[in-house]
Order: sequence, then C-alpha cells, then structure tokens
Amino acid sequence: MERELGASEAAPAAAALFAWGANSYGQLGLGHKQDVLLPQQLTDFCKPECVRKITGGGGHSTIVIDGGGLFVCGLNKDGQLGLGHTEDVLCFTFCKSLGGCPIQQVACGWDFTIMLTESGQVLSCGSNAFGQLGVPPGPRRCLVPQAIELLREKVVCVAAGLRHALAATVSGTVFQWGTGLASSGRQLCPGHTLPLFLTAEEPSRVTGLENSKAICVLAGSAHSAALTETGKVFTWGRADYGQLGRNLDTQEDWKLEKQDSFCPCSGPENCTPSSLPCLMGAAEISCGSEHNLAVIGGTCYSWGWNEHGMCGDGTEANVWAPKPVQDLLLVPGLLVGCGAGHSLALCQLPGQPAPDKDLNVTYHPSNAIGDTESQEALDKEKLEGEIAISTQSQTDKSRNEKL
Repeated sequence: MERELGASEAAPAAAALFAWGANSYGQLGLGHKQDVLLPQQLTDFCKPECVRKITGGGGHSTIVIDGGGLFVCGLNKDGQLGLGHTEDVLCFTFCKSLGGCPIQQVACGWDFTIMLTESGQVLSCGSNAFGQLGVPPGPRRCLVPQAIELLREKVVCVAAGLRHALAATVSGTVFQWGTGLASSGRQLCPGHTLPLFLTAEEPSRVTGLENSKAICVLAGSAHSAALTETGKVFTWGRADYGQLGRNLDTQEDWKLEKQDSFCPCSGPENCTPSSLPCLMGAAEISCGSEHNLAVIGGTCYSWGWNEHGMCGDGTEANVWAPKPVQDLLLVPGLLVGCGAGHSLALCQLPGQPAPDKDLNVTYHPSNAIGDTESQEALDKEKLEGEIAISTQSQTDKSRNEKL
C-alpha cells in the first residue's frame, strides 16, 4: 500500500548524505578514487533533502532529485552513466543527455543503467553484450540513454541485475530481458527447457505471475523478485547465498536441499517465480548482487551474501534468512537501495521537529517475524527528526565467475 506523508509527518529540512567503502572508480562521488573506511559527507552537488531515489551498480551510483533530475558518478567504461563519453566520473554529475526529461526511477546493473521516465517510458544505456539494454541487436554498448521500444505499455517500475533487467507495467505484467540467468539455469537444470524470459535479449513476459498484479520488480546479479499489489513477494533465480530468503539457516542446509531435489530448479534454484510468505508486508525491497534489504514496519532487514559486510550485522558471514539490521533499529527506515556489494538506507533520526514538506514513501503494516523487543522499542520512536542517507559502498571485485 502506498501513501504520501502529510505535513505533520513530512521530511525534515536538515538532511545529510554520506558515503563510504570501495571507491576504485569514484562511485562514492567524493572526487577521488581512494577507498573510504568511515562515512564521509557529500555536500556540493545538491541539497540532501531533495533526494528522492538512490541506487548503485557494479561501480557506479545514481541519485534522482526533486523534479526528476538525475545525478551520476563512478565507472563509465561502457557509457553506463549516459553522459555520451566513457570517462569515469568522480563527482556526482547532472545527466544532461536526458534533455530535461524527468526521471522517476533508475536501476543500475553491473555495467548498464535502466531509467524510467515520469511518463512511463523506459530508457537504457551502457553495455549490451548480453542483451541487457532490451533493444534490437546492434552496437554492444550505448553511451546515451535510448528508448526500449518493445515496452509499449506504460511501465511503473524497473530493475537491473548483472546481465538482465525487468520491468513491471501498469497492468501488473512483468517483462524480463538479458541472458544473465540463462547460464546458471542451464548448469543446474541440464536437459530442461528454460523459460523464454531467461534467454531473451528483448523484453519477454515472465511466466508464473499470471494471477498476480506486480507493482514492483527487483533484480540481483542472478536472482529477481516481484512485489504484488496484495503484498506478496515472488522470487526466482540463484539461491546459493540465501538471496531468495528461503528458510535455510546455513550453506550446508542449502547443499542438502540441492542434493535432495530431483531438479535444482524446483529447489534452491527457481526458474519461475514462487511466493515467499516470510516477506509478506514489506514496504521496500532492494536486491544487491547476492544480498537484499527490506523495510517491514519501519525495520530494515537484510539477508544473503555478506562477504564485505553489506548485510550490516558486523560480520562477513552470509545471512540465510531476513534479519533486522541491529544498528538501525532505533531509526525507522524509509527507503533502501543496494549496489553490487554495498547497501544504502534512508532513515528517520529522532529528536528534531519536521517542517512542512512532503516525502513520497511506501508504507505497509508489518507482519514479519522479527525481534519483538526491538520492534517495541522502534514503535516508541516518533517519526520526526533528521534524515540520514547512509551508503555502505560496494566491493569492486566482479562476481561474474560465480554466475
């Protein structure tokens, strides 16, 4: 369920944008390429309270501000920043090639970018080596955003993985393109015919969602998810790091389930969407390379690959089921975003009055199984205060060999 916060709940004027972590391509927007071990504030490119969407890719980052303006930075060797050149960009830079076209949402893949305009049209730029741009065969990369013509119906949400992308239309239909999931599907299901949407280089309808209306789609490196209007979450793709949120506690459990499955596609590897009841009621979901974030009842949850600490639990051990991010329990989550190996969260800090300004966020009552005492403490916090945008930046190490 979506709603717009009223004036009494509005976003505060005081806000701050922070970035830290891997920075080999300037993806933190700090003006250099040195890794940053502690959060560092960005202050120059826009007013943080104007930020509406934040996301990251394999080595690049994007921010959408009020009015649909788009700022980009980081790795740009395939033109994934859409600036018309292939030089890396060390500071957040306004994307002039859009010609003033207002952007509603951006999805960053490993080396490409998908943009959704406010009118419901989908644009793409960057590498097209695996059909991830969703355009007819041609150049292997595009330096400026171009329209995906086969998506004729108005689109309401887009997502991008390592080598695949998705879109949900206004009617609730989900389309997928790019061959990012095909290779792992063939390896795990030899002799089985893969669904067309796993092998298509142009938009193809995702089967298995015919009786559901999707309002949001998400993508990791080799897994995908869809959120329906009834609050159901469907997932499909790889699960070897727990990224599908199955009720498996360890990698050994996953291996045992895989061994017991006649075809891994029906067990840990799901070629077609299946619902995930444990995430019912999620207001926000974001997929990283092989990890995920969700907001349920104001609590930020994480699960999946955690080699570089992107699940935020203070360890580097994979998280096999959604768990609350302990350090954020007292700051209600509003928005979350994942890059390949980094995490971002927009949270409400306690203690300061909120001015008369609206913020569009998504809301859904929580019914997730979580820490009861932590949830009670969270419920006592007032939704008034400063907004902090934290970014835990990604590893630059490509995980292509795992896919």
